[in-house]
Amino acid sequence: MATWIALLRGVNVGGKNKLPMTEWAAGLESLGCKNARTYIQSGNAVFESTRKDAGRLAKDIADQVDASHGFRPATLVLSAARLAALIAANPFPAAAAEPKSLHLYFLEAAPKDADLAALDAARSKSEAWQISDGAFFLHAPDGIGRSKLAAGAERSLKVAATARNWNTVLKLQELCRG
Repeated sequence: MATWIALLRGVNVGGKNKLPMTEWAAGLESLGCKNARTYIQSGNAVFESTRKDAGRLAKDIADQVDASHGFRPATLVLSAARLAALIAANPFPAAAAEPKSLHLYFLEAAPKDADLAALDAARSKSEAWQISDGAFFLHAPDGIGRSKLAAGAERSLKVAATARNWNTVLKLQELCRG
């Protein structure tokens, strides 16, 4: 049985798209997933499944949330091995000492036509970014809330994305290890 991570985008934000994590874990179990556990209220889950197709799992999870809660979140599913590879590919290892300043954008696909000039133009002097291993890494030491780069990254990457701070990324890895 493989270990998978599901990342939902835009749940439990500003009172919209409410999805209690206990209900979502039960929904994952209803899809045949085992040992579903969630992390914080922003749509992060780790579970085991015999299924092998991440894209089909993502569609089925989005369908289940839609059927049970009346909204369809953007859903990304990746394997525990993929998460480990992304962590190993971190181009800013020193930034991991301040994990709230380091963000990993999980991408739906590798960016093929990213507007690199726009990414650089939006970057503040203290920020650094890199596309690595089909993911977008952003080090924003002054905070992501005021970052123009963070706000426009997905548009410039030209591919759907969902971001997590390094604390969350490491916690998901810990949950994968059981």
